[in-house]
Amino acid sequence: MSLKKLISNKTMGALAVILTAFASTSAFAQEAAAAATAKPVDMGPVYKSTLFYVLLFLLLCLFIAIVGKAMKVYELTRESEGKSEGINWDLVNGIIFVVFLLVGLYGVYWEYTVHGNMILPEAASEHGKKIDEMFNITLILTTIVFIATHIVLFSFAYIYRHQKDKKAYYYPHNNVLERVWTVIPAFVLTILVLMGFITWRSIFYKIEDPKNKPLSIEVTSSQFQWDVRYPGADGIVGLKNYKLITSINNLGIDFNDKNNLDDQVADEIVLPVNKPVRFILTSKDVIHSFYMPHFRVQLNTVPGMTSYFEFTPTITTAEMKAKTNDPNFNYLLLCAKICGTNHYNMQKPVRVVSQKEYEEWVVKQATYLTNDLRKTFKLPLLAEPTAKPATADSTAKDTTATTNQLALKK
Repeated sequence: MSLKKLISNKTMGALAVILTAFASTSAFAQEAAAAATAKPVDMGPVYKSTLFYVLLFLLLCLFIAIVGKAMKVYELTRESEGKSEGINWDLVNGIIFVVFLLVGLYGVYWEYTVHGNMILPEAASEHGKKIDEMFNITLILTTIVFIATHIVLFSFAYIYRHQKDKKAYYYPHNNVLERVWTVIPAFVLTILVLMGFITWRSIFYKIEDPKNKPLSIEVTSSQFQWDVRYPGADGIVGLKNYKLITSINNLGIDFNDKNNLDDQVADEIVLPVNKPVRFILTSKDVIHSFYMPHFRVQLNTVPGMTSYFEFTPTITTAEMKAKTNDPNFNYLLLCAKICGTNHYNMQKPVRVVSQKEYEEWVVKQATYLTNDLRKTFKLPLLAEPTAKPATADSTAKDTTATTNQLALKK
């Protein structure tokens, strides 16, 4: 039998197919067994790499290009066969617009229901409530306009798509419509701007109540920390000068100002509830941003310039823990400017407590003026606290008496 006949023999062909299928099945089984026993690969680092998403984007572009080429081949084939009717792309585009509208509306719903729950809890300051009211009004108005305009936009793209039996109506101008869509937005925006202006003035231009003067606290920003200074018993934060900054006087405090002698420093910010607080904000190096989100407070700290922000906290830390059902909740002071490599770590804990708790806490804080600074600035030194002498143990046994009794027995 010749080789040609052997190859063309049906029996031999069937055997070859069976053998190939068996070999392929065995190979797949071995690969599956090896994969089952192999250690699972951690794909986390891959998903976090930029290259993965670049390749994914290029793959998407390639897929779109292949689909486009396939559609081009279809059109050429249709034309070569003399078929006049092809895909109605005007209808396809109109349907795609409708699909985009439905997906977009669901996206709006999803954002409100999912990400909407991630916004900050209720404002913990007096002015914060006004800011939240403005935010909510603006958000509601813009959402209504956003949804209405997009429904009209995508619906028009579908209803007025190109059709052979229809002719577009030439309608270039309408004075009434021009007035409506100019006057209404202008009126709404004017109201919003006036509300913002009035709220802004109520925050930054306060009339001081002599019976309830604000507590002054100085906060100095630097890469990458916040230095907090309390006014001491006199209630006045003393002056400072950047020219006086040294290794031991890192804030540049001017001790010629007697108000500095009792100023205190703290590792955290503690505020009495329902008491106005006036922050004095400065920066030692670059622009930072004094940001306490729960109090709706944000103001830049600029080198060479002193800024002020006054507000009244209304919810204690303990109350906010109960409201948020989070026993680990803490207010924080953050930096909202990208001020360097450790910007993300520039934060300071903030506690809001009762007036009594605040008074008990503040008396325990150390003064900025240490004996080392007193020596440098030739100020009278304070006596170092001495350790209390150990009290005699009244329960100790009288070993002398015991020894004498033993000697007598002998």
